[in-house]
Amino acid sequence: MAKATIQGDLADFRDSGFGQHFPGLQALPLDALSSKQHVTIVDVLAEGEIEGFPSAAGLTQGTTAYNNAALKDVFLGKTPILRSNADPSNPQDSDFNFQNIKFSPRFGTANQTFVKGISDIETETGVNVQVVKDTPVTRTISNSNIDAIRVTLRFTALTEVNDEGQTLGRTVDLTIKITDNNGTVTTPISDRVHGRSFNAYSRDYRIDIASGTAFPISVTVTRVSDDSSSNRIRDDFFFTSFTEIIDEQRAYPNIAHVALRFDSEAFSNIPSRMFKIRGTKIKIPHNGTVDSTTGRITYSGTFNGTLTTTTHWTSDPSWILFDLLTNTRYGLGDHITESQLDKFAFYSASVYASTLVDDGDGGQEPRFSCNTVLQKREDAYATINALSSVMRGMTFWSAGSLSLSVDQPTDPSYLFNLSNVTSEGFSYQGTSLKTRSTAVSVSYFDMENQVLDYETVEDTAAVTKYGRIEKKVTGFGCSSRNQARRVGRFILFEEQNSTETISFATGLAEGVVVRPGQVIEVSDPVKAGKRRGGRINAATTTTVTVDDTAATDLDATNNPTLSVVLSDGTVESRSVSGISGAVITVSSAFSSAPNANSVWILQNDTLQTTTWRVISVSETESQYAIVGTSYNTGKFAFIEDGTAIPERKVTTLVDLLDPPSNLAAQEEFYVEENKAKNKILVTYESVLGATAYQIDYRKDGENYTTVTTRSNDFTIYDADAGVYDIRVSTKNALLEVSPEPTVIQFTTIGKTAIPADVQNLRIEPLSDQFVRLRFDQSTDADVIHGGNVVVRSSNLTTGATFTNSVDVIPELPGNVSESIVPNIVNGTYIVKFKDDGGRLSSGEASVVMVQTVPNTLPKLTVLEDREDTDSPPFAGVKDDCFFSSEVNGLVLGSQVTLDEVTDFDAIADVDFLGDVDFQTGGQYSFANTLDLGGKQPLRLRRHFVTQGFYPNDLIDKRTANVDTWTDFDGATAFNVNAKLLVATTDSDPDTSTAGTYTINNGSGGAGTIITITKSSHGYSVGSFVAVDFTSGTGVDGDYKIQTVPNANTFTLTSATSLTTSGNCNFSAEFSDFNPFVNGTYVARGFKFRADLESSDPAQSIEIDQLGYTAELESRTETSLGNAGASTGGFIASGTSTKSVTFTNSFFTGQSGTSIAANSVLPSIGITIENAESGDFFALSNISSTGFDIDVKNGSSHVNRNFKYAATGFGRGS
Repeated sequence: MAKATIQGDLADFRDSGFGQHFPGLQALPLDALSSKQHVTIVDVLAEGEIEGFPSAAGLTQGTTAYNNAALKDVFLGKTPILRSNADPSNPQDSDFNFQNIKFSPRFGTANQTFVKGISDIETETGVNVQVVKDTPVTRTISNSNIDAIRVTLRFTALTEVNDEGQTLGRTVDLTIKITDNNGTVTTPISDRVHGRSFNAYSRDYRIDIASGTAFPISVTVTRVSDDSSSNRIRDDFFFTSFTEIIDEQRAYPNIAHVALRFDSEAFSNIPSRMFKIRGTKIKIPHNGTVDSTTGRITYSGTFNGTLTTTTHWTSDPSWILFDLLTNTRYGLGDHITESQLDKFAFYSASVYASTLVDDGDGGQEPRFSCNTVLQKREDAYATINALSSVMRGMTFWSAGSLSLSVDQPTDPSYLFNLSNVTSEGFSYQGTSLKTRSTAVSVSYFDMENQVLDYETVEDTAAVTKYGRIEKKVTGFGCSSRNQARRVGRFILFEEQNSTETISFATGLAEGVVVRPGQVIEVSDPVKAGKRRGGRINAATTTTVTVDDTAATDLDATNNPTLSVVLSDGTVESRSVSGISGAVITVSSAFSSAPNANSVWILQNDTLQTTTWRVISVSETESQYAIVGTSYNTGKFAFIEDGTAIPERKVTTLVDLLDPPSNLAAQEEFYVEENKAKNKILVTYESVLGATAYQIDYRKDGENYTTVTTRSNDFTIYDADAGVYDIRVSTKNALLEVSPEPTVIQFTTIGKTAIPADVQNLRIEPLSDQFVRLRFDQSTDADVIHGGNVVVRSSNLTTGATFTNSVDVIPELPGNVSESIVPNIVNGTYIVKFKDDGGRLSSGEASVVMVQTVPNTLPKLTVLEDREDTDSPPFAGVKDDCFFSSEVNGLVLGSQVTLDEVTDFDAIADVDFLGDVDFQTGGQYSFANTLDLGGKQPLRLRRHFVTQGFYPNDLIDKRTANVDTWTDFDGATAFNVNAKLLVATTDSDPDTSTAGTYTINNGSGGAGTIITITKSSHGYSVGSFVAVDFTSGTGVDGDYKIQTVPNANTFTLTSATSLTTSGNCNFSAEFSDFNPFVNGTYVARGFKFRADLESSDPAQSIEIDQLGYTAELESRTETSLGNAGASTGGFIASGTSTKSVTFTNSFFTGQSGTSIAANSVLPSIGITIENAESGDFFALSNISSTGFDIDVKNGSSHVNRNFKYAATGFGRGS
């Protein structure tokens, strides 16, 4: 009815039905007791049937020997249960690393049995009643579905104290009886509990219920031993609880799993478990055999596309992937069938994966093995890619089936050049060198130590160049250190050498035959630097006539080979025996003659094609887009044994190139920020294949400056004058320069060159006061931008030069081509260009002006003043200038005074001591002012003849023989100028007014503010006055009025600090001195001044002729508009003398001019309107302001209306 198992100390597992009991169980001492807990764990190993445990290979599954051997592959906390050297048929206790372990495996078969002793449902019921000898404790159980019950007893203690005071153990006998509903009584438990325990001690009893037992049943616990009445004995116990147990009876078909049971004596916590198994069995090719040691598949014979009907364990990643794709239980078999998979592609991948390679320890191992556990729910695509990555593969859909391609040595499947791709050509893309890994750590599972370990490989050259850039990679399914090393080498190679991708579009004919994973050859002249591929014009099996020989490099040297695409789409290559024109002859015949318009590629040792592994082919409208990654067949030997990768020469762009030819340089101007600068334009012929040019240049032997450009010219900007050494080298695709540069030496004048002369100077009269000068705009950039046009004039009509003329107007901007200038009436205009460095054009453009405007009205010459003809000449006030009899002209003074001379004997010319005073220049004030006596419109025309000279290069100072002179004129002095200025006043210019002055507004102390006091002075701010300080510390001179505080004071500013006030006399107020240009000025008084200038201490200006002509225009005034006239201009004469006042007064002469006072009276004409017979008139008292008229008939005055017309000079106001 019932089968019992004691589950305390000294428990016996052999009859539990759970599984195999193992030796090594040790009994506790008889006088010591302890409690134990047990746990049973079921671990799933795999979906589907597995091969089993490697250590038990060759033994029969289900036998004790098999299970014992399997324990060598079961690890608790990384320690095997059974030592590897133990005999599985007869293991000893010492062979076990753990005791009291139960183990029951199931291998995932469809008909496997369930593991007994595994509880599925447990229901515990508390009792907690003490069991005494005469009163057994009984409980009833009605659940007929149970498989067993567990009775739990608890002893409060098991001790006895003897007379000597020692604590000894106790022995208690007990029974557990089962009484079914039929009255049948069984005693499955008769137990003697012996030992010593100071604390509570519990014991479980499992009682299996036989099938057919009648329910309800009663469970009775009876104490057989006598109860103790002594207080020195403690051995009472309680019926604590009973548990109804329903065992799990699931066999879990097609799931491989194991059950492990262990107690708390061996483990305080549930230990980690690890199982080394040969996993899920799958179908393999019919001609394959699994190597029981490595799991690889070896093949014999030819594969016919069928797989075995039986299943086998293997580590081959190709067929593991095939199984995952087609298995309906744990794979994608509900979506993909075997017929949809390209078995031959999987077979090819398997053959490559199963090939033996060096394992790094002197042996061999499969190239790729997959040992992994798929135990998490993952995206199908990710899982497929992970499995594919084990063998460096990729899956893709092609022609109605799912295919597999692995990265393995492959011959090119197709040829591409510019003739069979779209017009966009080939596009390339790569990654930054600085982001590529230089070291790779690959994780793999170390079977020996049951740990995840890392294998690190590095590219020492790349580490040295770019630093250590480490990438950590998970070696999926990898349990081999050398396979991890190969994975690392592959990644390093790809990152350092296969980072470039190619993309292009092609037509339908090519696109339909190219598949992902295939290798293609590309001949791209853009990348290669030469065209060596195109279309076939005609062909036989031994000759090919190619297209476009003019653009093609048909090199018959260095072992050339010709590759063509045959009519069936395959690629064949043959050695070339000769090339004649467009005909290429091969050494051995092709299998068939290529079709016309097919594709050809020529390569040799010096220029090979690029090879690419196709990673995607996508159809877009009427063409296919292809993407590939760079491919090198030499990488496989490098990955597997470190063999050096052979260099593949795919471009001539990295060859060292010749330097450019026809190197030349020329000098030009350019404009920057409206300023002309100099540049050197360097030009040279382009070199085929060059990616850039390196230009090294230096000036006057200084250090070289290096620049790089892609153009076939280069500009050196802002180039100063000097000698330039220029070297030009060619750079190839690696930016390596040609072995030798092309060199030239070029001398620049820079902006030191003088501007070109003014061309086509011409004059257009505008009026008697102005003319227009026209000329061609300068062709020099440094004149147009930042330069000037200098216009000078001279009153000489012959012999006028730039040096003996003066500026007629301020310098014009250099970009003008015309200007309106004052009419000099008779004389010469001279025009030069000046660049932004102050250099003048060498030649002089001049045009002579001779009274071109008709003078229909007479003019009155009021005064013609010539300072140079006065006696003595230039009698006016001279400031930093003097009259030199040596040159007979007014010249600038010297910076050196006689007081500074230490050796008079060394003086060659007293007039010219040292350098010219060029810093302040000189001023000459005319000897006299001009007073018209009233405010008049005066026409002034200047007379001004100057010339520049070098004071120390005069003819009289030359001592060499005259026959040796090469220049009689001496150097031309251009850096000098003279200006004629005029100031005007409306008052009497000879006015002298007395006044007083104070310093600093009379506040006391020194200062520069001069306050002049004069009641009702009438002066205004900005005017100029000449001040004669008769007392105090004021300095005589011309001053500008700064402020007018009131009608009685005005202020001036002294150039130096003054200390004492006093008295002064000041002149009439004048305007500032302004440039004197020929024209009409309205004023009463005029002052004239000449300024002498030089910007070179060695050059001086000489004024030879200086003066002006003052003229008044003729004017006629009529009575029309006269204040005394009626409408129509009639004036009534009255009956007595009639006085008439002119509307504007006339000039009739003035002292100090050439016209004596009242010497040029106006002429007057009278018209009487209503005259009668006998009427007459008489004029008297004619003056500048009017006249008297008497109209009589006989002796009597008569009143008549008359008009007058007065003609004279000037127009007073």
